[in-house]
Amino acid sequence: MRLPPHILVVNGIKVRRPVFLVGAPHSGTDLLARALKRSPGFHVTMGRASVAHVVYAFARKPSIGQTSGAVRVMRDALAESWQVLPGSCGWCAESCRDAGGVTGTGPCVSTGEITRFGDGSPDLLYSAPVLLQAFPDARFVQLIRDGRDVVAGMLADPACLAWFKPAMLSEETEFPNAFLGLNKDEHLDRWKEMPAAGKSALRWRSAVRLSAELRRTLPEEQLLTLRYEDLLQKPAQSVATLAEFVETRVSKVVLYDTAVPKVGVWRTKLRSADLELVEKVAREELKRLGYLRT
Repeated sequence: MRLPPHILVVNGIKVRRPVFLVGAPHSGTDLLARALKRSPGFHVTMGRASVAHVVYAFARKPSIGQTSGAVRVMRDALAESWQVLPGSCGWCAESCRDAGGVTGTGPCVSTGEITRFGDGSPDLLYSAPVLLQAFPDARFVQLIRDGRDVVAGMLADPACLAWFKPAMLSEETEFPNAFLGLNKDEHLDRWKEMPAAGKSALRWRSAVRLSAELRRTLPEEQLLTLRYEDLLQKPAQSVATLAEFVETRVSKVVLYDTAVPKVGVWRTKLRSADLELVEKVAREELKRLGYLRT
């Protein structure tokens, strides 16, 4: 059951229809966050510690998200993240400062310009139910990308690989665990012995299953699903769809950056053994989404 409407006030501004960007790692949420940060009136944060701590606590122990205090904790974390103070950008992740063009401590935006808030922190997907309870009028934009390209990106990302170390598991880790992609704790021993490509494939598989569940439960006016491939290959059409959904102008400039990972990078980035493992672990989802035809 959804909670009664709650209006959060940050820097004297009412938080209405916040936008949350969700998807598997390296699916393109950071790319959309960069685009939205350029949109008039939007204050979009990415990877602030206050949000990351909550997101990963919920990921490790999903039952926390079902407690009565989860909604308040999430609201407080985002309120802290969205606050605009003289040195607030100094607390942001490097990716967020870079996206905002900040070279010092900020702030990257003036409170007088803000009309909407958003967040594109990594792994928000695992907190989507709590976000929806915290902000019943929220808008979600979820990104879907070829799992093979996602795995290629994860294997080159130390931050993603760090989660695969056995030391990152704690006694509080619960199962089933969507973050790890494991349904039962009895699978944990096999997971520990699995190559990083397999663990990455499990995370992608789990993420797209969560995305499908969001698609089934949220009305069209609250959820937009975009494909990473369309963002790069049909930028004008994709950005127009996004702009209509979030009701603001969205810049296409970031999509043409030469540093943006191309479609199909797995063909040169994945070793044959890793590709075989990924397609074995995530075959059903790759086929369902049209990325694998055999």
